[in-house]
Order: sequence, then structure tokens, then C-alpha cells
Amino acid sequence: MPEDADLVLVLTTEADGERAEALARAILERRLAACVALLPLTSLYRWQGQLECSPEVQLLIKTHPACLEPLRQAVEELHSYTTPEWIHWPARCSGGYGAWLAEGCSQPR
Repeated sequence: MPEDADLVLVLTTEADGERAEALARAILERRLAACVALLPLTSLYRWQGQLECSPEVQLLIKTHPACLEPLRQAVEELHSYTTPEWIHWPARCSGGYGAWLAEGCSQPR
């Protein structure tokens, strides 16, 4: 069985499904991620001194560690928000999934 592999999970949100899907497609077309899951949700948060409640779509982005910085730059460039959410953490995955992820992100196996 192949050894486990490294990956990075990234969270960001967009204002609606159309914008979330456009951002996900752009990320995937640039090969900065292998998979982006879109999850509708309601966010409560403080923004510019006010309590806000907004429907949003969360993007869970699965990427190779080498793609993290180019991905961050793309999210900042393409995102509809002035201050996009950018939360990331390292994770491990099965070797087979890791090989698929690396291939999807244009990274060598």
C-alpha cells in the first residue's frame, strides 16, 4: 500500500453559488487545486463594527503544499470580497489520493 501523502486544506467563502462556482472553476483550471467542495451556509460575523448575517457558500479547497502560495494569490485576485476568508491547514491523505491530488495540481508524484 502506498504511503500517506501531504495535502493542504483551504477554506474561503463567497457571497453566492454562482461566484463560488466561478472561483472554484478558475482555481481548478489554473491547476492550483485538485478538488473544491461547495457548501451553502449562513454566516454570522462582525464586519465594520456591525453584526452581520449572510448566506454564503463555503469552498473547501484540496491542494498540494507546493500550490498553497499561488492559490492564495489567485484567491486574492479573483475573490469578490475585499477581505476574503483564507484559512489553511496541513493534512495527510492516503497515498493513492495523494497521487491523484498531485496530478490534479500539476505536481510530480
